[in-house]
This record gives sequence, C-alpha cells and structure tokens, in this order.
Amino acid sequence: MVSNLMPKSDFGYKVHGDPFSTNTRRVLAVLLEKGLSYEPITVDLKTGEHKSEAFLSLNPFGQVPVFEDGNVKLCAITQYIAYVHSTRGTQLLNFQSHKTMATLTMWMEIEAHQFDPLASILTWEQVIKPIYGLETDHAVVEENEGSLEKVLDVYEKRLGESRFLACNTFTLVDLHHLPNIQYLLGSSMEKMLENRPKVRMWVDEITGREACKMVCDQEMSWYGISG
Repeated sequence: MVSNLMPKSDFGYKVHGDPFSTNTRRVLAVLLEKGLSYEPITVDLKTGEHKSEAFLSLNPFGQVPVFEDGNVKLCAITQYIAYVHSTRGTQLLNFQSHKTMATLTMWMEIEAHQFDPLASILTWEQVIKPIYGLETDHAVVEENEGSLEKVLDVYEKRLGESRFLACNTFTLVDLHHLPNIQYLLGSSMEKMLENRPKVRMWVDEITGREACKMVCDQEMSWYGISG
C-alpha cells in the first residue's frame, strides 16, 4: 500500500503519554497527519506515574499527554502542532476567513463539551474498565448512551449540510473525535449509527484515514513508526 502521509521530519519533539489514552492518541494523530516524528516517553497510568513529582513538574494537573518542543512544555497540544506546521501535511485549521475560523472553533467546543464527556464515560465503562478487570456499570452506560444519541442527532443534521463537521474538509474537529469513536466501534456506537446514515458515512471516512489506522496500532504508532 502506498502511504498518503508525508515523509517524517524530526523536530526533536517528545510526547509523554500512554498510547491507550484517548488524549495521547489525538496528539499522535496530528503528528502523523503532519508527517512529524517524535520521541515517545511512556507514562504508566496503572502505577500512578502521572501523579509522581517528576511528571507533575511537567504538568501540575497530572494528566497525559505532555508535549515538549525544546523549552516549550504543553498539555494543550493539537492546535499548537497544527498552527506551527500549518503549511505541512494535512491542513487541519480552516482559518481562511473569520467565519470559517469561528465555525471551526464552535465545533471544537461542541466536541469538547457535548460529545467528549459522554463518549469518554462510555469508553471508560465499556472498554477501559474490562481491561482493568472492573465491572461495567450498565445503568451509567444506558444513561450516557441516551444523551450521546441526542448529540448524534445534531451531527446527523449537520453532516447533511457539510461533508465534515466544521467544513467540507477534514479538520481538527473531526480528528478530536477519533480516539473515542475508535474505541466505541463494535460496542454501543454501532447501534447508534444504524439510523444515522450521515454520521455512519462520516465515521467510516475519518476512521479510514491512514493516520487513524496507524495510531490505533499500538506497536506501530508508539513503539515502531515513531522511532
């Protein structure tokens, strides 16, 4: 298969995170879309390494990932990478006018405040808890599924007007949805897509991107390709 990603360039970036973390995966997806290499530094969430003194010196809130660009250390990362490398790889920020910028910003806020909290709970309950040997709370799943379906109804309408959420091209808005969607496919999200053909088409398109496939392959994205 011929890659549609740019050849890698090394800017000395470091990513402190966990390849199973949805937030870490967002950062890796942006780096891959831009054709940027990075040094992966694993933070062991199971042992609480993210609450250690060493890690708190990087991010006092004790959350992954942390991105290092020389002396710059960031925990809000994807927009920084997309802006610094705006002319490289996939154009992820559609700032052609004040209107397109406002629309993209609005949909990023919608993802952060309407989609992500619900999808993250479902990912935790249905995917992550079983990995840790914990029992899924089905009442919590049912409650959040109902709320997420209402959000997807809004998405269905929007995607009838636009190929992607912010505009007719793939942007950070769509990319930010990828980690939770990838985890939830095969579980509760599949039935939510049955009667929402526009959302189904959008999900298939964004999860079919090469960067998404590479991020979802743990050995390739964290331990192989990044080297």
